[in-house]
Amino acid sequence: CICQVSVSSAAWGSLTLALFVATFGPSAGFYFILYMVFFLAGSLGVIFIYGKLNSEKLLESYEQTVLPAVLPAIKAVAAEIRQENKPGKGDRRLTGASIIDEPLQQVLQYVLRDYVHCWYYDLSDDEGFLLEVRQIMQMALTTLFNRCKDVEWQPYLTTRLVDDFASHLRAYRKALRKVNEHDVAEAQQSDDADEIVEAFFNAEVEMEKEICRDLVCTSEQEEREFLRDLSEVLLFLLLPSNDFQSRSVRCVLREIFVMGILLPTVDTLSDPDYINQYVTWMLNDSPCTCEAFLTVLKGSELLDELEAVREKASEELQRLRSQDTIGDADVTVKGQMNSLQFVKKLCEVRMDRLRCGKEQELECSRLPANLGKLCVIPLDDILGNNIALQYFIDYMQSMAAQALLFFWLIVEGYRVTAEQQLDALHRERVGAPRHAPPTHNLVVMLRNAAIGVYEQYLGEKASPRVRVDDVMLANLREKLHREDLPPNLFPGLFDDIQRKVYDTMLRDDRYYPGFKQSSFYVKALAELDMLKEPSIREGDDSESYNGSPASSLNVSLDDLSLTAQTPSPEEPGQLQAQITETGVGNEHGKSYTLYAITVTRRHNDGSQDSWDTFRRYRGVNDLHMRINEQ
Repeated sequence: CICQVSVSSAAWGSLTLALFVATFGPSAGFYFILYMVFFLAGSLGVIFIYGKLNSEKLLESYEQTVLPAVLPAIKAVAAEIRQENKPGKGDRRLTGASIIDEPLQQVLQYVLRDYVHCWYYDLSDDEGFLLEVRQIMQMALTTLFNRCKDVEWQPYLTTRLVDDFASHLRAYRKALRKVNEHDVAEAQQSDDADEIVEAFFNAEVEMEKEICRDLVCTSEQEEREFLRDLSEVLLFLLLPSNDFQSRSVRCVLREIFVMGILLPTVDTLSDPDYINQYVTWMLNDSPCTCEAFLTVLKGSELLDELEAVREKASEELQRLRSQDTIGDADVTVKGQMNSLQFVKKLCEVRMDRLRCGKEQELECSRLPANLGKLCVIPLDDILGNNIALQYFIDYMQSMAAQALLFFWLIVEGYRVTAEQQLDALHRERVGAPRHAPPTHNLVVMLRNAAIGVYEQYLGEKASPRVRVDDVMLANLREKLHREDLPPNLFPGLFDDIQRKVYDTMLRDDRYYPGFKQSSFYVKALAELDMLKEPSIREGDDSESYNGSPASSLNVSLDDLSLTAQTPSPEEPGQLQAQITETGVGNEHGKSYTLYAITVTRRHNDGSQDSWDTFRRYRGVNDLHMRINEQ
């Protein structure tokens, strides 16, 4: 039965195939298979797209649930976290003054851009860390500015900073003196710059009592480590405790301060080009005066520089002489010629001293055999002259008595400042009574300044301390704590103690009398051109190098306004000189007297010639002293 069914199925199949081939042809089978393949592929594609759409709808229906969202933590903690994550606008105030805060905000933005953004965006795109760093920096700056308001800047800027700067200059000058004391051959064999640096830090150790900063100043690695330690201390003082305990934030801020702010600032301030450009910019509106120009020439150590100035002076002198030979007897031209001749001689003498190695030490032949024959400069004139005062400071430093001198100078500055402030307040009250500042503010400022002077030099914690009478100290303390002290008494608060200190320096053999017998005094006289040596003028009309004893500075103008007449039958005529006009000048805090002298020459035939010349008090007084000696 099964065999019959199989034969029947095969027969029908064969018949169907034969009819299909007869109807559609021999290639119909191939096309049929191709059609079936495309049909199956299309069916599967439709089923896939339909299933995908239904799956997406089903997933959306599953996500839209009616159950409330479950918080991942405690509600209070989660709410606080969400509130902290919200980026707020923040307080952009730093100092309270918008004119200062805006530039500081730009500086913060530039610092973050140059030193944080360049590497942070390679690690993460999250702005939270950058915002946190900026807020911490703002907080540190705000704390710094608030603390700066509590600092007494006036005593610091007028005393401690000036003392530190003066100590630095003294150490540098001491190092230069030590270097110049070496043999010339040894100086040629060694590096002069390295030798000066070594001598400077040796002098610093001697002056600062075993404190030396050579490693910090000469080694870049030590300098960075020192600045890092300094930044750590500043961050500890300025940052909140929570932020300071974060090591990552502390390290980032420390490196930003060191590499982005402190180190570039130190490098800039140590760059000679920057300093020269800054000084040039500051002097644009302040032309160089004659006194300053001559001071620079006297202290110059560059032969090329002196030679260039001498050549320029010679060229200008030749040009003016050509004008003078034509018959131009103008007083201004003659004065310019005298000044140029003086500058030329000054350059030549300075060059000779440098070539002969006489810069720092004076020749024995120039010094008087007896120091008593030197010009005597009163203590008042020493305290009022910058050059002499510098040598007196060096001498007092060598005697470990610089506190006396510094106290006198500080008190003198306080007295002058107080008088100026009170005078300005009085003028404002007279001119505009309604807009004048209250007296109380000025009294508070003067009292605070006086207390600062007292604590620095006279207080029990002062180091070094100026020793004065206990009664004077008690009177001073009583005045300082009096709330009803009249303002006009503030300038004279320290008068009694200042007078006592002045008498001590004047009469104690260790101070002013010892200074007159020291090499510092001789060097001061040499720099002031007051040593009794032959004049370098050699008959010129230029100003003389010779100084006159300062003890003769009290000679009256009546004694100087004399007429020198030298008649002689052997001479072809006679000369007459008369001071026709006097004036007082003040340059760089130095006052000097200038005389206009009319010289008349009478010939035997009755004719006469007359010309005018200018001389400073030093030359006129020197002539007067020579006439008296003869």
